[in-house]
Amino acid sequence: ADQLAVAINNALLHQEYQRLLHRAERNTRLLAAAAQVGQDVTSILELDKLLARTVDVICDAYGFYYAGVFLIDETGEWAVLKAGHGEAGAQMIAKGHKLKVGGLSMIGMAIHQRKARIALDVGEEPVHFKNPYLPHTRSEMALPLVAGDEVIGALTVQSTEEAAFSDEDATALQAMADQLAVAINNARLLEQLENTHKELVQAKTFEAIATATSEAIHWVGNKAAPIPGSVARITEDFVRYMAIANALLAQAPPTLREHKFAHLLTEAAETISARGNLLEEVLTDLEDKPLKKLRRMLNVESIFEDLEIIEGSAQAILNIKEDLIGPARKRKDQLIHLPDLLTNTVASMGIEDDIVRILFSDDLPPVQADPTQLERVFINLIKNAIEAMYQTENKRLFIWAREADDPGFIVVDVTDNGPGIPPEIIDKIWMAFYTTKGDRGGTGLGLAACAQIIGQVGGKITVESDVGVGTTFSVFLPISTDQTTELEHTHS
Repeated sequence: ADQLAVAINNALLHQEYQRLLHRAERNTRLLAAAAQVGQDVTSILELDKLLARTVDVICDAYGFYYAGVFLIDETGEWAVLKAGHGEAGAQMIAKGHKLKVGGLSMIGMAIHQRKARIALDVGEEPVHFKNPYLPHTRSEMALPLVAGDEVIGALTVQSTEEAAFSDEDATALQAMADQLAVAINNARLLEQLENTHKELVQAKTFEAIATATSEAIHWVGNKAAPIPGSVARITEDFVRYMAIANALLAQAPPTLREHKFAHLLTEAAETISARGNLLEEVLTDLEDKPLKKLRRMLNVESIFEDLEIIEGSAQAILNIKEDLIGPARKRKDQLIHLPDLLTNTVASMGIEDDIVRILFSDDLPPVQADPTQLERVFINLIKNAIEAMYQTENKRLFIWAREADDPGFIVVDVTDNGPGIPPEIIDKIWMAFYTTKGDRGGTGLGLAACAQIIGQVGGKITVESDVGVGTTFSVFLPISTDQTTELEHTHS
């Protein structure tokens, strides 16, 4: 009997030992999972990746059937699945799976009541949502995600076994949920901060545009002023030539008057007359003029001069429009290999090879910017340098790209050997509508727009100039920290 009692006692002790060992092993896995989630919270910056990683860690560590993370949408009425374990999770996310806050589901009630809800047997749970994607769930735990005073979502954990959750499980999982809630809230705050920054930059851009509007209107008015006169002169000249052509056609042989070109000429004459320009009156007026005056009135060269005036004025107006609106456009940033962009930009401008020299360091790291806007900046700086050297005999333009002394930046120098910029005006060149080109053109907006474009990507433009020696504009661009985006090699 004593031996039997000892055997029974040993068996009970062995069972208790196995139970404690299993519990210790499970607690070890819980601690490891909690530590992993804590590490992920601080190391994974992308929220979607963090949530997906968390549900996978929970299922792998606990051996659970399923885990998922729901976040409340903007309306506050729905909890939307943002991460789910396995194929079932992927399918539900693809379908846009969501549950009503306060509705008949564990998730909905946990969020509504702001406390954990545990169903050891989902068959007995009155608010359990029977999910067709998870048919084998037998027990479920829903833990609210609370950030400060706000519930932002909930974590669901499901098992194929009844009564699968111990008190230790609930405590460990709630700790993970709390860590996750802090990470989610921080990610949202960071996103809000980035959006606010973008809105502020855009607001400043439009503020600058608004500030320049009155000057822009005045400038555009001056550029547009010659256009009506040029158009009127071209119209008069065209009508005169048509009157002469129509008169000559009337005296031409019948065979010539039947030619298709003659028909086109007749139709054009009728159109002109219909617009109130009577060719007969114009012809009569011309016949009364001496030949010398007719040559002046019918000078073809003057027509081309007027066309050039119209073209130049229109192009100037388009340029100022681009300088005003360009920096406000939504950027399409990508990784850019500066040597390629600079080489192709210079090639597209048709600069003589003996004038320009491009230098760049080997293995120059990429920058992240909008390639179209960045190209505009360098076109503007290079064009300014070329125009500054218009009276220089041996023109020299140097473009040098390298890593800056300031860590984390690349600097591109654009240097000319022109007359330089006097010290008393060098600070004014960044002002809208200030130009040093005088009657040689220039809107005075180019440098202001360039500085704004570079500033939007976290860079800056500086200038150094020696009168009689030349000028260097230095463009500082931050080296890209995102090496995962496809690199843009700007080929011509």
